[in-house]
Amino acid sequence: MASVYRRERHSVTDLKVHLVCVTKYRQPVFDEVGLNLIEKSFGEVAAKMNFNVLEFNGEDNHIHVLIEYPPKLSLSQIVNALKGVSSRRYGQAGYKKPHDEALWSPSYFAVSVGGAPLEVLKEYIKNQSRSLA
Repeated sequence: MASVYRRERHSVTDLKVHLVCVTKYRQPVFDEVGLNLIEKSFGEVAAKMNFNVLEFNGEDNHIHVLIEYPPKLSLSQIVNALKGVSSRRYGQAGYKKPHDEALWSPSYFAVSVGGAPLEVLKEYIKNQSRSLA
C-alpha cells in the first residue's frame, strides 16, 4: 500500500505516531460510551489543529491512537491538546475521573510508525553517492 504524503507549501511529509495514554493511576474508568466520547473529542481536536486520527481504540484504563500530523506541530502539543480537551469533555458529560480533576496520567508512550525498517534506511543512506567537488 503506497503512502499518501502530506503536501504543504514548503514540505512533503509522512509523519505518523502510535500514541498510548493511560488513565491516572491506571484506574479502570472507561466503558464503551466513555471511549466513544474520548474518540469524538480527539476527532474534534484533530480537525481544529490540522492532524488526522487514523485509528482509535481503547480499554477500561488506556487508549491507543494512530495519528498523522504536520511537521509544524510537536508531539507534545498534540498530546496536551488531546488530553486537555478530552478530560474536560469527559467531566462535562458527568463521568467520574480517577483522581480529583485529572483523567489522564501525565505520561504517555509514543512511537513513530511507517516507512522502511531502520536497517533498510541505513543501507540506503550508506549507499548514496558522495560526489564532492
